Amino acid sequence: MSRESIFSKIRTALEPLAEKTSHPGFDDESITSSSRLQGSLREAFQRNLEAVHGRILNTPDTLASFLRENDCLHGYCDPDLMDPLGHALSAVGLIVETEYDRQRYEDYRFGITQATGAIAESGTIILDDTLTRDRLAALSPWVHIAVFPESSLHRSLSDALTHLGPSHNVIWVTGPSKTADVEGILIEGVHGPGEQIAYLTP
Repeated sequence: MSRESIFSKIRTALEPLAEKTSHPGFDDESITSSSRLQGSLREAFQRNLEAVHGRILNTPDTLASFLRENDCLHGYCDPDLMDPLGHALSAVGLIVETEYDRQRYEDYRFGITQATGAIAESGTIILDDTLTRDRLAALSPWVHIAVFPESSLHRSLSDALTHLGPSHNVIWVTGPSKTADVEGILIEGVHGPGEQIAYLTP
């Protein structure tokens, strides 16, 4: 096989598909954990998020208090979220930047970004590149605050799958970053945020 023939096959393989691959068929109810969905979607989401050591904060004041208590006084905020959150945090003395400088990633103790939605069944937050302006701002700071409307809560994992948008990069975040050593000791915050906060808007 000639060199050109090999490269031609590689180029063809790298071309995007003409149509998006359809999701596999499955019976939603057979794979959904109904015991994790007691109460309203918000109640189920909060319960399951807290079970994986995440938390919901509902007001700028509670968020500011949490950040102060954890010595997270300098961070990034998506410019589109300055009105609901960023300005309120600046007003009480926190340093809030609207541009994430990747050369100074250690300066940012918190990051406030938009999320696409969340999954009540597992307490999972969905980030994708269509709304999350800077992915590193969601993954690098010690505290990540994901902001999304309550209307974007999905009931189950399968429900969320059927609503995946066109983004090529989607991250499902279930609580703070977790890893374990060979002895099975769970450690949080090694490969990503040590605190995952969901901030639901009306």
